[in-house]
Amino acid sequence: MSTAKSSSKFLRLVVLAVCLAGTGYAVAGMPESENGRYALSPAGDGVLRLDTRTGAVSTCNNSGAGWACYAVPDERAAMDAEIGRLQADIGRLQAENEKLKADLAAREPTVNGKIEEPLPKSDSLKKSEPKVAEGERKIEIPLPSDRDMDRMMSFLERAWRRLIEMANRVQRDVNGKI
Repeated sequence: MSTAKSSSKFLRLVVLAVCLAGTGYAVAGMPESENGRYALSPAGDGVLRLDTRTGAVSTCNNSGAGWACYAVPDERAAMDAEIGRLQADIGRLQAENEKLKADLAAREPTVNGKIEEPLPKSDSLKKSEPKVAEGERKIEIPLPSDRDMDRMMSFLERAWRRLIEMANRVQRDVNGKI
């Protein structure tokens, strides 16, 4: 058991030494031709690894099972991919728009004797305008009928009574609890 632990520690030390040695060479500016594909830099509790040939960046950490490197997501590549998709969509939409314009131009006019002036717009849901007296520019507003006034007064009276009843109930509840 102790030999397994000591060999694991020794392996970790060797990997760390190699990583740190690689960092020293990378900082010293070792040329690519002399085994300098990866540039290592200490970062937090691990190491950043730069592949000098491809430009890929990875983070390497020592977990309980040993060293593991994971690629850092490349935002630039994702952005370039999104731009490519958007450009393809724009091209497709422009081609579709041109096709629709050509189809529309190829159609025969459906209305014979078309006039150049636009037709007046009318809205069937629009309420009629208030009546304007002939010769005058005054707007006549119809007054509510007696029946409308009675309905309004009975509504207000019922609302007032309910408000008074509610105030009385609240007062009784408060007096009963004190």
